[in-house]
Amino acid sequence: MEIVRVENVDGEICYGCEVGNKVFRLEGDLYGDFQRSDVLLQPLRRLAPVVPTAIYGIGLNYREHAAEMGTALPESPVVFMKSPSAVLDPGRPILLPRHLHSDQVDYECELAVVIGRDCKNVSEAEALDYVLGYTCANDVTARDWQKFHSGGQWVKGKSFDTFCPLGPILVTADRLPNPQILPLRTLLNGRIVQESYTGDMIFSVAEIIAFLSGSTTLQAGTVILTGTPPGVGMAADPPHFLKMGDEVVIEITGIGRLRNPVEAEVSF
Repeated sequence: MEIVRVENVDGEICYGCEVGNKVFRLEGDLYGDFQRSDVLLQPLRRLAPVVPTAIYGIGLNYREHAAEMGTALPESPVVFMKSPSAVLDPGRPILLPRHLHSDQVDYECELAVVIGRDCKNVSEAEALDYVLGYTCANDVTARDWQKFHSGGQWVKGKSFDTFCPLGPILVTADRLPNPQILPLRTLLNGRIVQESYTGDMIFSVAEIIAFLSGSTTLQAGTVILTGTPPGVGMAADPPHFLKMGDEVVIEITGIGRLRNPVEAEVSF
């Protein structure tokens, strides 16, 4: 099923099932029992497909990305977190921070995993049973804050408002039974800057879930960003970072295209 979250013409925010160019209302609990109804929605705009309870990110999880960064392959998943307030809807602008200034805002194409029910201490073999579905993500990062300000501020550099675009749809896990075979890429102003496939992950989706759930409850609605492939702006020669007027598109085969323009934050 292809699940969307939309603002309907009457101002109601609701979940729907997208079938072709029609959207039918979903009835029930997204993290329990739900089903498609016969009620047609009239979406005014598309929203991020979920409202995360938590956002975990995995750093350096593609072999070629670790190589371009000059970093040894990690022995365990490298974990960070992003604030849920960083979530951004499809089509809405990524805002370059100006109050806490950054000149090094970077894109990161990622497969996002949405946990469908609470889990703790799950094995790798059972991990995918807890996945509700998958969507596209852009793990936007202020590299100067991540690396240099105040000795390095990973969470701050990952958590500015608008720094977690998600969408455009949530594809349920039954439609993508093997998340390790998906091509993904980033287009910056129409030019391909990242292109790989999820089989290059160092730690698979199942391994990541098993690791994160160790002695830790992953609540339903948790979003996991599974790492980015090579081609980030920081690794280019010379480096190139996002600027006003840019457009970033994240594409994952079987999920779709997540498009966001780039603007500057209005600082008062």
